[in-house]
Amino acid sequence: MGKENEKVVVLDFWASPYAMRTKIALREKGVEFETQQEDLWSKSELLLKSNPVHKKVPVLIHGGKPVSESLIQVQYIDETWTDAASFLPSDPQARANARFWADFAEKTISFQGGRKIWGNNKGEEQEKGKKEFLDSLKVLEAELGDKSYFGGETFGYVDIALVPFYSWFYALEKCGDFSVEAECPKIVAWGKRCVERDSVAASLPESEKVYQQVLKLRQIFGVE
Repeated sequence: MGKENEKVVVLDFWASPYAMRTKIALREKGVEFETQQEDLWSKSELLLKSNPVHKKVPVLIHGGKPVSESLIQVQYIDETWTDAASFLPSDPQARANARFWADFAEKTISFQGGRKIWGNNKGEEQEKGKKEFLDSLKVLEAELGDKSYFGGETFGYVDIALVPFYSWFYALEKCGDFSVEAECPKIVAWGKRCVERDSVAASLPESEKVYQQVLKLRQIFGVE
């Protein structure tokens, strides 16, 4: 049995945009996998053993060996299952550019960034969070331009890095009283285009379900 045929398990939490990246990448490659849903308030021994440094989902377990951190997992998947098209372009300059934009998205469109919006009531801190979020999206929108995907006509690495957060837009809009589409129409059109792909549609939860989860988080953290 080749390495690529060994059992694949994702330690998952359904609302985690980071875990969504891993599932999209696996589905794009046509890899069969199992998910194990984690209780983030009572983490399993397997999760703590598999990711002892960060103790976070997702963890990709392939042939019994764990790989941590979602973007590293996406690269691992790309390098392991090579029969399907690569997520990265063949040209070194284009590959470096894709990695730059994925890194930019990783650092600016994040769970912690979103928490500045949903984790605050209306006021200065929330307004600051909204501005940071939208300013970063506008930078990404400028890079996207009129292309179908960040890599041109091909769905790839940067799209996989960013599109999970599309499922969180509605919750952020509801909590922050703003419209992503009004500010970044090309990003929203891109998100809708991505969701037409089976890999993305199967990996992203319904926006309303994410919003209900965010309302629970607001209660847990005493925002409401």
